Amino acid sequence: MALPNDHNKKKRKTLVRRSAMPPSASVAVATPLCPSVVYSSPSASALDDQYEGRVSGYTYAREGHPNADVLAEKIDWLENAEGGLITGSGMGAISALFLGLLNKGDHILAGDQLYGRSLRMLTQDMPRMGFETSFADPTNAAIFEAAIKDNTAMIMVETMSNPTLRVADMAAIAKMAAERNILLVVDNTFTTPALYRPFDHGADIIIHSVTKFLSGHSDVTLGYIAARDPDHRTKIRDAAVTWGMTPSPFDCWLAERGLHSFDLRFEKAQTSAAIIADRLAELPGIKQVLYPGRGDHPDFELAQHLFAGAGGNMVSFEIDGGRDVVDRFIAAVPDIPFAPTLGDIGTTLSHPASSSHRALTAEQRASLGMNEGFFRLSVGIEDGEMLAEELSKAIAIGIN
Repeated sequence: MALPNDHNKKKRKTLVRRSAMPPSASVAVATPLCPSVVYSSPSASALDDQYEGRVSGYTYAREGHPNADVLAEKIDWLENAEGGLITGSGMGAISALFLGLLNKGDHILAGDQLYGRSLRMLTQDMPRMGFETSFADPTNAAIFEAAIKDNTAMIMVETMSNPTLRVADMAAIAKMAAERNILLVVDNTFTTPALYRPFDHGADIIIHSVTKFLSGHSDVTLGYIAARDPDHRTKIRDAAVTWGMTPSPFDCWLAERGLHSFDLRFEKAQTSAAIIADRLAELPGIKQVLYPGRGDHPDFELAQHLFAGAGGNMVSFEIDGGRDVVDRFIAAVPDIPFAPTLGDIGTTLSHPASSSHRALTAEQRASLGMNEGFFRLSVGIEDGEMLAEELSKAIAIGIN
């Protein structure tokens, strides 16, 4: 005897059937978010066409997805690049670079002031994997050139150093790299394409932590890498796919939305940064202020040339005092987040000795110009006079 719901069960239709988006005569203004991991092909032959490059399309998200490509194309436009790749983080972009283009025994010459995790990778991880690394001052062309070896395969620099805001002699470095057929890699996170476009000045590869200025809201973790040579692009992409450096579609979607306001955010923040730098320089208890737009910056003339008279939105400064002064100052400015990040729409304050460069000894930090009282300010879009006033009051409390 049949059970009462058997008949209903036979007639019930399953909902587990994939549906195409409904057709529309109009087009979405906002980029659609596409979180799908897999993509269906109409036939095996059609899939062959995709993998063999006769048609474009998506197969599996680790190999690429629409939101990553939309974001990459927009950053390409900013950087005068093509074929850029989005990765799951800025360090993912650097990892794809090394894994895709270097061979065991190759030497990497890097600027002596890089992002903290870049330094760790070059001092600890790359040597462990059989690569040779060394560092030199990129602001001094003669010193940097003397550090090149016969097996140097790659030069890696940041145009403006983090966090001391020193400016690399990019023209001289690009010339020496080209003459020796050495790949020149520029991490352009700190300067951004608003200040400097590396491909316009001889670089071979550009890297960004999209997490920072480009997305600008501290809510995504992404990286970007672009290579001038198509063969390099292929090798970097293959490494990123193989090692699983896949970016989140949602992060890509958020970053694209943030990117739309990048120019406006950067210009407003840069205006405020110049105001803050000038105000801080007048305060008692301030040992130094570093801002490339000020005439007292050690690389002012070089910065004027590279950045067309602009100074950027980063300000570094040193308070006269030790950890007790540092802690009092931080506590006295609660509306500016104390956080090891940069490029947010709001202003953030960072202390390298306790965050990005904590792995270095006090002597090593001092040799790079970072004493205990050294701070880095990533200026956001708030009013510059208001920020300067808040910082001035907090510094007075800190030193007294």
